[in-house]
Amino acid sequence: MVVRIMNRFIANDQNSRLKECSKKQKNDDKQNTSVDPLSTNDENEEKSEFHKLASAKIFLSDCLACDNCVTSEEGVRIFQQNQKELFRILNLNKKCDTSKHKVLAVSICPQSLPYFAAKFNLCVNDAAKRLCGFLKSLGVHYVFDTTIAADFSILESQKEFVQRYRQRNQEEHALPMFASACPGWIRYAERVLTNSVTPHICTAKSPQQIMGSLVKCYFARQQNLSPDKIFHIIVAPCYDKKLEALREDFYTPLYNSQDVDCVLTSGEIVQIMEQKNISMKEVAEVAIDSLFGEIKEEDLVRHDGRRSDGYLEHIFKHAAKELFDMDIKEITYKTLKNKDFQEVTLEKDGETVLRFAAAYGFRNIQNVVLKLKKGKFLYHFVEVLACPGGCLNGKGQAQTEDGKPDKVLLSQMEEVYAAIPVRLPETSMHVQKLYQDWLEGMDSKKVQETLHTKYCAVNQTASSMDIKW
Repeated sequence: MVVRIMNRFIANDQNSRLKECSKKQKNDDKQNTSVDPLSTNDENEEKSEFHKLASAKIFLSDCLACDNCVTSEEGVRIFQQNQKELFRILNLNKKCDTSKHKVLAVSICPQSLPYFAAKFNLCVNDAAKRLCGFLKSLGVHYVFDTTIAADFSILESQKEFVQRYRQRNQEEHALPMFASACPGWIRYAERVLTNSVTPHICTAKSPQQIMGSLVKCYFARQQNLSPDKIFHIIVAPCYDKKLEALREDFYTPLYNSQDVDCVLTSGEIVQIMEQKNISMKEVAEVAIDSLFGEIKEEDLVRHDGRRSDGYLEHIFKHAAKELFDMDIKEITYKTLKNKDFQEVTLEKDGETVLRFAAAYGFRNIQNVVLKLKKGKFLYHFVEVLACPGGCLNGKGQAQTEDGKPDKVLLSQMEEVYAAIPVRLPETSMHVQKLYQDWLEGMDSKKVQETLHTKYCAVNQTASSMDIKW
């Protein structure tokens, strides 16, 4: 990989100009360059036993969006998303007037749980319960599983693909459709690729975004709380989720409330355990909470997909049935240039009627985009993920001390994830109930407002194709 190293800067003007970031050369032996948080001399800043925890940092060599991707204002807010923010809220709940207390809710991504299971040699259900027990021992009030949010995201993505396919001859940008679940990919598309790609991105919100709506809207209403009374934390496998939490379209001005207040990576949670000298095996098991009152979550389930939420497989099977009345039980992947670039096709009457691809990692994303710009694009749908190997390989977990993938641990995580039973989102009774009770029907205006967004190009000063591979 040959990458031009760009000079970094943080603008101080009132317009909060974009600061440039860089991807490191492959053979650079130095440690990852990171953006340092702005220092503070506030002597009144509350100290706790956790003040020595490392501040959360976005490592620029880990970030997909490598051209002018983060404003100085965003940079400050990213660095506030660390363990200290969690303990700031916990300390406020202990000391301030009860009227100012926050309800602490933590939502855990399905791809984070195999990390805890493999790292502490537990089955995934025990790991989930012990992680819940640990978080509640700190003072967290509710711990949720975000699988239900992924259910909604997949269902809406399926529906949108079928609509786009049927409109492909009338709408210029109907196809191909790109998945929208990966925030690193979205950031790169909006900030670098701009209008050549953004109209092709599925409008369904990611699971993190939908979970934010579920907690701050539906759950808050069930608990008779205003959204600003809940402090919502996501535990995720990658750092790009921190950027996603800052999006303006996931902010409610009426309550001055973000749908997700803070994102902590799986590794940052382990840092807290290490600081307290606690192992997961020492923690009491506590059942994961449900969004539906006193009901506790049952054993974990997952979606089709080997290292992610499986948008490709779900959308492919749904489209085959809806568009061609074909029931597909198993999908056969064809590996192309490398194991992170694979395709799936559907044949009918000797004709290829569906052609899907999975493109993981920046090199494969670049190849896909180049084909699109050259007009040589054959795919109807592409599941795009920034991390090579998919979400399990997120840079917020399964890393060695020198920042390289822990291949042994990752292999164990894959085994753990594969062993989790698959449940089709269509079969979830909770999801069907929420469509009716919360969203006023599956095709309502509220569904569009709550479960969809719009991805738009952001003007850039740098060349979008400045990276050579």
